[in-house]
Amino acid sequence: MKAILVHQTGGPEQMRLEEIAVPSPGEGQALVKIAASGVNFIDIYFRTGLYPAPPPFSLGMEAAGVVESVGPGVTEVAVGDRVAYAMNRGSYAEYAVVTTWQLVKVPPALDLPQAAGAMLQGMTAHYLSHSTYPLKKGDTCLIHAAAGGVGLLLIQMAKMRGATVIGTVSTPAKAEKARAAGADEIIFYTEQDFEAEVRRITAGAGVQVVYDSVGASTFDKSLNSLAPRGMMVTYGNASGAVPPMQPLLLSQKGSLFLTRPTLAHYCANRPELLQRAGDVLGWIAAGSLHLHIERSYPMSQAAQAHIDLAGRKTMGKLLLLPHS
Repeated sequence: MKAILVHQTGGPEQMRLEEIAVPSPGEGQALVKIAASGVNFIDIYFRTGLYPAPPPFSLGMEAAGVVESVGPGVTEVAVGDRVAYAMNRGSYAEYAVVTTWQLVKVPPALDLPQAAGAMLQGMTAHYLSHSTYPLKKGDTCLIHAAAGGVGLLLIQMAKMRGATVIGTVSTPAKAEKARAAGADEIIFYTEQDFEAEVRRITAGAGVQVVYDSVGASTFDKSLNSLAPRGMMVTYGNASGAVPPMQPLLLSQKGSLFLTRPTLAHYCANRPELLQRAGDVLGWIAAGSLHLHIERSYPMSQAAQAHIDLAGRKTMGKLLLLPHS
């Protein structure tokens, strides 16, 4: 089978399309023929070495496809099932072996590319808005990268929960997309001081929560945008990792809360996974949550997909199609 492997961390050119053996599922595992794989910033973090992995290593943390075979002791899925998963590295490939407790069945109303594009970013938006800081009516949240894959889904979920949404974007096209998703206020972070704008919009009160996937370049001003006892949720490193800070700073800025969550800890067991994925896939199937797939690439163009994502030239979701 064909798969993308990284032998040395670095730029997009380090991703190589290679021919390797099709793996066999062991106990509690299934072999999935991948129809589509999601492209995410976490893939870039592994490729560059920000998140370490012993080389050679594979990329890709989410996919959807069809169960080709199962190992001993499998009860969750059967051969022929349409399934999707996240947080199992190795989806930039034609086939992947996945622990079956991580597999969820795809609703009949969804095609496999939609399911692949919904899993990681959709469940991330879900845990951010429903669990890390459970938004409620009367809350105001600041969402950075509001027109990105997580951002567009997070806006919609925040509105489902009755919150007011302030989103940051870089272009008028992204602003239009974020507004269409339900954002109440838009800040152009390339032209405006978002901290000052948040204070203006909230009449000086600040927001209850900041959802920040950007990292180093936005962290300080995000803290300054919070209301007393507000929560800073830093869940990504698009501009680089946040530097070390003194906890006393949180006290000085209003007894703030700071968390650095990750999806694996919010889908730590099968019941939680099924509940979170069931909400996301069910909402998309019902039409109450809109998933925007920006572009699909053949696997041979994985490097270009990384360049486009890192360059912040895209809105919504990027996919790789291994069999195209």
